[in-house]
Amino acid sequence: MSAANGPDRFGPYEEEPEDTGRNDGAGQHDGTARNDGTARNDGTGRNDGAGSAGEADRAWIPTPRSSVEDTGRPLPDVPLPEPLALEHPVLKSLLGAWALAACSPEEAAAVEDHLGVCGTCAEEALRLRDAVGLLHAEESLDLDPMLRSRVLEGCLTRRPARIPVPGWATPYDAETARLDALLQDIGDGEWHAPVRLRWYEGVEQVGRKTTVAGVISHLTSVDGIVGRALGLEDPSPSTQLRSSRGDPIGSPAPVGLGPAARTEAHWKASYFPPTRAVRAPWREQSHAVIRTVSFAGSDEGGAGGSGQLPVSYGTFELPLRDAMIDRAFECWIHAGDIADAVDYPYEPPAPRHLNRMIDLAARLLPGSLAARRRSGLAGPAHELVTAGRPGRSLRLEVEGAGGGEWLIALDSPAAVGSADREVAHVALDGVEFCRLAAGHIPPEEAAAGQVGDREAIRDVLSATAALSRM
Repeated sequence: MSAANGPDRFGPYEEEPEDTGRNDGAGQHDGTARNDGTARNDGTGRNDGAGSAGEADRAWIPTPRSSVEDTGRPLPDVPLPEPLALEHPVLKSLLGAWALAACSPEEAAAVEDHLGVCGTCAEEALRLRDAVGLLHAEESLDLDPMLRSRVLEGCLTRRPARIPVPGWATPYDAETARLDALLQDIGDGEWHAPVRLRWYEGVEQVGRKTTVAGVISHLTSVDGIVGRALGLEDPSPSTQLRSSRGDPIGSPAPVGLGPAARTEAHWKASYFPPTRAVRAPWREQSHAVIRTVSFAGSDEGGAGGSGQLPVSYGTFELPLRDAMIDRAFECWIHAGDIADAVDYPYEPPAPRHLNRMIDLAARLLPGSLAARRRSGLAGPAHELVTAGRPGRSLRLEVEGAGGGEWLIALDSPAAVGSADREVAHVALDGVEFCRLAAGHIPPEEAAAGQVGDREAIRDVLSATAALSRM
């Protein structure tokens, strides 16, 4: 304990000074104090003779070790592990563990010393190390091009919009967003990359050469048909054209110019070759279409709903809900054309969206087949069928994500497909069927499983390709 009338000389983190005096009962303990029953303990207080020498010494608190920053002295060197003295068979058995970095430091040092003197083990170690490298596939440092669309899809799934997009408009919303992400990633020079638009006409595949920018101009022009039906301003310069009856393009029931003529007029009205400047009008128009149909509501487009608004394509018309699916389909197909031109990976639509596209094509097949029959491009009907009655049918089986089965009426677009009247069965992959419907592959090259009436199968495949239009 310290003296009652003096401060404690040694702080709690101060080392006790080295003893430099004598301790012989009369000698000095630290040069200032005596230990003879009356000796001073710290030079300021007296131990009045009642205490012993042991009681006079207070308890000492050790100080913490000084760090290298406190002392300035370098840290001691840590010796490397000494290689183990192992026999050759043991070292050879450790090569596999060494290649996997699973040895202890001592074992690794022993193996590495051995590899410097044993050529056979060195070759084996190199072979094992290369094999270990094959176990870990190389990962690209580039971001996944589909990351943006997956993040957007996840966000929309977890937090629905306050004003939901109708179910029949979500494929168009998704496909325009995916195409816009692709366009954002390509460079200025790639907007002039050559692209060949392809479609099926009559009995052969035809095409038209253009550029990436020209494809976006085409989408802007044909999407404008839907925009005009919704009362939106059409950004296409072809809006001043009129059909053979004098009706402005985009009016409720124009007859004459269709999407192909409209696109040609759009290109001819452009004074300069399209550049990346075409992206902004196309994107603004697609956003305006989505906003308009979302505010209109009517998710499934029942009777009298906004989904039943007629949209004229010149020689035919579709209800708005089907026109939106059609525009989503064409957006995906032409996005694939652009991706091929600029060497960009591009995936098919989400399965639920792909199913809607396939369903639309299947529902349009009886009408397409009847149109080809009127033009003499398909065999005659085998029987007359009253509207709404079952008739001869072909079973269309679409495999893969988004697929399903549809019964296609063969003799009349007003007939009902019937499993009891099935005369043929065709099976195709979902993406293959869509490429056929887009006119990207001719009917005779479609990879289809076929059973039954060969004429019916040929006519239906050709009618599927005839759904394509520029």
